[in-house]
Amino acid sequence: MQQSNRRGSISRKRQILALAVAIPLVLSGAGLGFAGAASAESSQQTVAELPWMNTALSPEERSALLLEAMTLAQKMQQLTGTPPEIVPELPECYGGRHVRGIPELGIPTLRITNGPVGVGQNDCVDAALMDLPPAQRPLGIPYIHHTSAKATALPSATAAAASFDPDVAGTYGDVIGREMNNLALHVFEAPGANMARLPILGRNFEYFGEDPYLTGKMAVAETQAVQDRGLIAMPKHFAVNEQETNRQIVNTLVDESTMHETYLLPFEMAVKDGEAASLMCAYNYVDGVPSCENDYLLNDVLREQWGFEGYVQSDFFATKSTVNTLLNGMDHMMPVPLQWAPNLLQSALDKDEIKVSDIDTALDRRYVQMFKYGIFDRPLVVTPIDYEAGGEQAYEVGTKGSVLLQNNGALPIASDVEDVVVVGKATQVYAQQAVAGGARVGHPFGSGGGSSDVVPAYSVAPVEGFQNTLSELGNTTANVRLILVDDANQTATIDGEQVSFDDALAEAAGADSVVIMAGTISEEGADRATFADATGTELVEIGDNLDWYAPNSSQIATVSGTNSASNSNTVDMIKAVMGAAPEMHKKTALVLKDNAGVAMDPALVGEQGPSILEAWFPGQEDGNIVADLLFGVVNPSGKSPVTYPFEGKGFLDHLQNEQFPGVVVPGDPVRIGFGNTGAVINGRPTVEYTEEGNIGYRWYDSNVSGDCPTAADGSNPCVAFPFGHGLSYTDFETSKLTVTPKVSDGTKPIKVQFFVENTGPVAGVETPQIYVSLPESANDSPKRLVGFDKVELQPGEKKRVEIVIDPSTSNHPLSQWDAEADKWSTPAGDFKVQVGASEALTETIKVSATPRGR
Repeated sequence: MQQSNRRGSISRKRQILALAVAIPLVLSGAGLGFAGAASAESSQQTVAELPWMNTALSPEERSALLLEAMTLAQKMQQLTGTPPEIVPELPECYGGRHVRGIPELGIPTLRITNGPVGVGQNDCVDAALMDLPPAQRPLGIPYIHHTSAKATALPSATAAAASFDPDVAGTYGDVIGREMNNLALHVFEAPGANMARLPILGRNFEYFGEDPYLTGKMAVAETQAVQDRGLIAMPKHFAVNEQETNRQIVNTLVDESTMHETYLLPFEMAVKDGEAASLMCAYNYVDGVPSCENDYLLNDVLREQWGFEGYVQSDFFATKSTVNTLLNGMDHMMPVPLQWAPNLLQSALDKDEIKVSDIDTALDRRYVQMFKYGIFDRPLVVTPIDYEAGGEQAYEVGTKGSVLLQNNGALPIASDVEDVVVVGKATQVYAQQAVAGGARVGHPFGSGGGSSDVVPAYSVAPVEGFQNTLSELGNTTANVRLILVDDANQTATIDGEQVSFDDALAEAAGADSVVIMAGTISEEGADRATFADATGTELVEIGDNLDWYAPNSSQIATVSGTNSASNSNTVDMIKAVMGAAPEMHKKTALVLKDNAGVAMDPALVGEQGPSILEAWFPGQEDGNIVADLLFGVVNPSGKSPVTYPFEGKGFLDHLQNEQFPGVVVPGDPVRIGFGNTGAVINGRPTVEYTEEGNIGYRWYDSNVSGDCPTAADGSNPCVAFPFGHGLSYTDFETSKLTVTPKVSDGTKPIKVQFFVENTGPVAGVETPQIYVSLPESANDSPKRLVGFDKVELQPGEKKRVEIVIDPSTSNHPLSQWDAEADKWSTPAGDFKVQVGASEALTETIKVSATPRGR
């Protein structure tokens, strides 16, 4: 049951698929690949002799020389993305995610791709699309289309976070970086470093969960892996961008301490530890100021406090002004000129509102990074992608990030099983096809409508994955059937043959093993909620359960209309299956494929419920990942990066309108959505984070509702499965905690040591987590995650583990943000250090702290 790559026939299948699709693009020209000059040897020589093309100079020196040689018109052109066109160097690509180069200056076309779950919507959709009549060619086609260049569709970022392993996040980034170089791309708009404040947030699958430290650790590792490939990573969306509903216009109010301690912390870590070359500013307003012209965020915090030396790019169409964006810290406008059109910049120059030096500063910040990562110095050449290698790594991420939430004896499934039924809903993707963000029944990967959508070379459906695994286990006679049930739980199909729901239940009752698949599809553009209308201002229903769904997850769901919300009655179906025969819990597993956890019906949790495996959005390797975990080919080792509440007892059940979706503050008319097509409302939706830092597990630990007191063993009556929870097919025991020193001045490292032993029958991986509770005088949440480790153990093996808490690190493990002093400070008093959620392994240290600097 070791973590391993795929084997045998699956590997051979990947090779065949790879050969079928890995056809190199034929480029116009060679060398530097500049339009109109690529084949001219004399032109290449001339470019090579330009002073700023001297690689012996520093990136700063090269950028300065280049800027001196540029005309004002050239500088203006380089400040923004280029309107959609055939990419000059790649005639097969119709693209809208690039800055056209200037061949005579040796400036390459800078090509950008979205993320974070692979090389998402990038700078290359089918060039034939440009020839369509305008009426058949919506403006969004160059930015989001299912013909986008193929790449590996990785499991969701939440899955990577669930590994609790920065090396897995590094693998994630390595796949992306390698394939970006294959596709001649330069900038990766990711990792996503926003928080899962709302379990229904549409883009949670792009993020790393509800804890800022875990998010930061994963973002750092992914950023480093991408940039180690000579590329630019772009953590996003800066900042406090935690809802899709009215994201372009919403104003977010959050107190300064909460902002620094929770929402800015992952970005701070990505900047300081990951040395991110760029950052993306967000759509939303923060305390009344647009993110992309927020002087406090972009200059005071990002550059002065954190020492950021990279550049800031806007999210697509996020900008609001000409002058303030340039003066207050934004450097690159995407995807088209908009407010930085040459005539608007010239007008601002003529009025002395901006200076040419301001333009130079913005370009210099980007050029320095482009020189640093060799983007000026390598040809723009597309090469074949190794899809087999990408699939192997996607499988590794998915198996290491899946979480065994509950096991009542149904798992692992015996390798000699004879009769397996896979059960799902006919209207839902989970049992029918590989799952990614925005997935819809019968639609290909990449058609979900979100910029993160990846178009893979192949995908593995659930039943196909079962058949692959059984074959590799030597079981070639097992019968695997697919049961799909209608929303009303009245009719079903078994392998396509129409039957009644009762007939389907009878099949499940007679099977050796039953695997139910369900989840919560989501996508960029909308949150999982029902609204009175498309303005998204009047909330009707929260979609935090397995029943809620909308036809198009990238659009606001409404009570009625073309995208009205529906009820799949999935939970009732699961209950019916569990009651189909005595002791169904011993042979039934529920596989969840969701955005970021779900609210659990109490009937599904406990000794009589199904075994539950959380697989998140597994991506293209879905079938292989899930089957190998269910059959014990791989031992689950993931830990949940989010909290699963019981239905009716979660954070969302206690939301006020000002927390989500926001209250419209009367004012000037504001148009919702992109362009001039959305509805107009008289005022701006304003969201206030009144819960402060109590999001995720901290909300439950703090008992904000008054109904959720945490017991000494870490259990909580409102929580079905807590943050950090995850089982294995073996058992572990942690013991003999020691914390040294017992007295500290708050500046020296603290050593946390303990033993972990595998007391079960098979090899496995445990993830001990270290939490710290600040002194009561700090008025902080009861505990915060400050460290974790991965420990691989054979049966009977015992290891000593040491995790160091360093107060000087970028996550400020012992400190709070002092808004009045504008710096971090460490409170004096007793700090509690514990291993895991239970207080059984806890020690107290005394800190006589002095305030820290920035």
